[in-house]
Amino acid sequence: MGFQQGLSGLNAASKSLDVIGNNISNANTVGFKQAQVQFADVYANSLSGGASSNTVGIGVKVSTIAQQFTQGNISSTNNPLDIAINGNGFFRMSKNGAITYTRNGQFQLDKTGAIVNASGQNLTGYLADVNGVLSTGSASPITINTADIAPAQTAKISGVMNLDSRENVPGTQLPVTVPPVVTPIAFSPTDPTSYNKSTSVTVFDSLGNSHVLQTYYVRINPATTPPATAGTIEWNVFATIDGNRFDATGALTPTGTAASPIGKLAFNNLGKLTGAIPAYAATDPRALNMIVPVSSGAVTPINTTANIKFDYTNSTQFGSDFSVSSMKQDGFTSGKLSKFNTAKDGTIIGSYTNGQTKVLGQVVLASFTDPNGLQSLGDNQWAETSDSGQSLIGPPGSGNIGALTSSATEDSNTDLTGELVSMITAQRVYQANAQTIKTQDQILQTIVNLR
Repeated sequence: MGFQQGLSGLNAASKSLDVIGNNISNANTVGFKQAQVQFADVYANSLSGGASSNTVGIGVKVSTIAQQFTQGNISSTNNPLDIAINGNGFFRMSKNGAITYTRNGQFQLDKTGAIVNASGQNLTGYLADVNGVLSTGSASPITINTADIAPAQTAKISGVMNLDSRENVPGTQLPVTVPPVVTPIAFSPTDPTSYNKSTSVTVFDSLGNSHVLQTYYVRINPATTPPATAGTIEWNVFATIDGNRFDATGALTPTGTAASPIGKLAFNNLGKLTGAIPAYAATDPRALNMIVPVSSGAVTPINTTANIKFDYTNSTQFGSDFSVSSMKQDGFTSGKLSKFNTAKDGTIIGSYTNGQTKVLGQVVLASFTDPNGLQSLGDNQWAETSDSGQSLIGPPGSGNIGALTSSATEDSNTDLTGELVSMITAQRVYQANAQTIKTQDQILQTIVNLR
C-alpha cells in the first residue's frame, strides 16, 4: 500500500498547489475570494467488520475546496458606478432571466441606461418613479433615467429678517407736535426715500423661468394709521416682479398709478412678529399670502392653486440694523443629470445642473445561510444551490447584509505572503510523498534481487 499512499499524497499536494496557484493568479481580481483545500485521511474497511486498532491508513483525499468569504480591502476609484460591499452580501445579477451573484462591483451604463457588468449582466434593485419614489416590491434590473428633471413652481418662500425699530416713517417730519406729524411719501420702487428697506429673491414659474421678486418694507405712521392691535407696530409690504409693481390681488399696477401694498407685518413692543395681514392661512399667521403675476407664457399667477406662501416666522423688529438672515424658496428650473452616486444603503442619488437631487433607484444585496454552498461559475459569479439555501434579498445596511461604498471596489482577499508560504509547504509535501514512492520502489527492488 506504500505506493497508494504516496500517490494519494502526490495528488493531494498537486491539488493544493493548483488551489494556491489559482489564489495567486487572482490576487488582482476584484471581489475574488481565495480558496482553501481541506484534506481527510483514508482507511480501508476490514472484511471482518471493521478496522482494527493497528490498521494503517491508505492515504489522503481532498475533502473539499472551501472558499474563504472574508472581507477584502476597499480601494477608491474614479468611477461613480464602482461599488464595494463591506459585509456579507452579494450583488444580484440578471441576464435573460438567469440570476447569479457576485462580489465584483465594477459596473457601467450600457446604451439603454442599464447598470451592467463586463459580462453584460444587469445589476438588480428597486426602481424609482419620476418623482423618485422607490418601488420595493421585487428586485428588477436597474436602469438610470437620464431625462431632464422638470421645473417646479415656487410655492413657498421662507425669510428671516430684522426690521430696524429705530427707522422713521418715510417722509418729512415736522417736529412741532408730539408725537411728530409725518407726511408720508407715496411708494415708488424707483424712489429709495419712499421705503425703508428692501430685499429680493429669485422665484420660478411653471416653465422654469426665473423671476426677481423684490419686496419693500415701509414703516407705517402710528399717529395717522393706528395699528389693528394696540401696542403693535406695523410695516407695509410692497412688491415688484421683474421690476413691475403688483398689489394684493395679483394685479399689475400701471406706471403713474398709486401703488398699494400686498400686505403688512405686525410686531409687538418686544420686537416679536405677531402676524402677517392677510395671513396665508389660519394655521400660518406669520406667513403672507402673495399672488405673484408673470407674463412669460407660464401659468399666472405663479402657483395659481394656492398662491405663494411668504413665511416670515422668526423675523424680528429690534433696535438694530436691517438684516436678512436667510431667504429660501422651493422652486427650481429644469435640469440635466450631471452625476450620480450610491449611498451606503444602496440608494442611487442623481445630481442635476439646477442643484436638485433625486432618487434614481436602489441597489439590493443577497445573503445566504451557507455561502460555501454556492456554485462557482467563473467570471466572479456564483449560483444558488440547495446547499447554500435560498437567497435573502434586502437593501444594504439591513441586518448583517452589509453596506455599500460608492466609487470603490473590494480587492481580492488573497493573502500573497501566506500563499507563498503555503506553496513552499505544499512543495515540500509533494517531495516527501515522492520520496515515499522512491523508498517503496527500492524496498521492492531489494526483495526482487534476493536469491
